[in-house]
Parts: sequence; C-alpha cells; structure tokens
Amino acid sequence: MHLATYLGLLHTSLTSLADAFRQVGHGHGHEPDVRSTCQFLAGRVDRQADALAPVVARYGEHCEPEPERLHAAGLDSTRSGPVGLLRDLQDLYTLASLTDVTWTVVGQAALGLRDRELLDIVRSCEPETARQLSWLRTRIKQAAPQALIAAR
Repeated sequence: MHLATYLGLLHTSLTSLADAFRQVGHGHGHEPDVRSTCQFLAGRVDRQADALAPVVARYGEHCEPEPERLHAAGLDSTRSGPVGLLRDLQDLYTLASLTDVTWTVVGQAALGLRDRELLDIVRSCEPETARQLSWLRTRIKQAAPQALIAAR
C-alpha cells in the first residue's frame, strides 16, 4: 500500500505551506491584509496537519521531498516590491495547489479503504484549502495591475 507515501507528501506540503504563508506574511508586512491573512491561513494549515496526525500514526508516512523543494526554491525569502509580492503569491498558490490535489488523492484512498476517520479529515480540510486558493487567486488579481502596469 502506497498511502504512506501520499500521507508523507500531504504532511510535508502542509508544513511547507504553513511556513510559506508565514514567510510571505512577514516579508510583505507593509501590506496589512497580506500580513494578517497569511498569519491566519498559516494557523489554519497547522491545524490541518494536526488533524492528519492520528492517521499518519496509524498508516505511517514516507516523506517525499517535492513540497520542500518547491518551498526552498520558491520561498527561501520574499521578494520586494509589487512584482515581488505578485511572484510570492504565485509561489503560495503553487504550494496550495499541490496540497489541494494531494487532499483529493488521499480522499480517494480513504473512500477505497472505507476509512471513515480519514474521510472526515479530508472532507473538513479540503474545503479550507480551496478557500486558501480562492483568497490567493483574488489577491493575485488585485496585485497584478499594480505590479505589471503602474509600477516602474
């Protein structure tokens, strides 16, 4: 069974996403909504990782390096200026998308295993990740004109 591989991937992507939200929130603190929303979302992602812990304890986890590579390559530090904010938000979107699709894969495994506990966790966490993606998409739309047209 390869569920442990995807649980490891999910756990690592959640940890990377929470860290990345904190990094972007801190690095773009001059944008009040970015700072506060990123800190809030980081806490929500931490709670998702905590909710997953009992299932990880039961099935184990095999850690995959992909999310950490994305985090390390994309969010070692934040960029400056309007274009920097836009690119950092896009990096967050990439990590959140990885998390979102991994929730989907793990959810399918939960259905196949008839694992009610895991299915309940997926059903509560997957919509939160969708909301994170929605906020990121909206904030990217807001930042794009400033970054691409108005800034010089």
